[in-house]
Amino acid sequence: MEEFLIVDGYNIINNWPNLAELKDHNLEHARDKLLETLQNYAAYKNIKIILVFDAHLSESKMRSSYLENGVEVIYSKKGETADMVIEKIIDCMPPRSKVIVATSDWAEQRLVMGKGALRMPARELYYKVQSAEKNIKKTIEKTKKKSSSLLEAQLEEEVRKKLEAWRRKS
Repeated sequence: MEEFLIVDGYNIINNWPNLAELKDHNLEHARDKLLETLQNYAAYKNIKIILVFDAHLSESKMRSSYLENGVEVIYSKKGETADMVIEKIIDCMPPRSKVIVATSDWAEQRLVMGKGALRMPARELYYKVQSAEKNIKKTIEKTKKKSSSLLEAQLEEEVRKKLEAWRRKS
């Protein structure tokens, strides 16, 4: 079963402590950091993520979207909210797919559940992402340890002893 995570971008930025603080200094950096975080999460969990931002105050008459490292990013058009875009996306999802919407907007959560999607509050997504990042770091550390010991395991005992003696002389 295909799994989709639709993320209400500004809602998440405003509810994650690190991004809310970053947003106060530079909104673009906060958006970039969220995108980078979700790209790693998508790769780790092997899910499709759609990140939606409001652009209803924009003068653009067209919705814009692009794909970056496995995450689709969508900006709504003038007069359109992220919630409206999310609702349209849910309506177009393939049958039998698992659709989760990450937002802490209670009204939006109720609406998406009525359309058959699951809801995930911002805090829950934050904890899931934090857990995934810890697991990724552990995997990287294990890989580093394993790869560093591989060379040693391939050396003959005599060569290892000579290298160790040479190292001790230095």
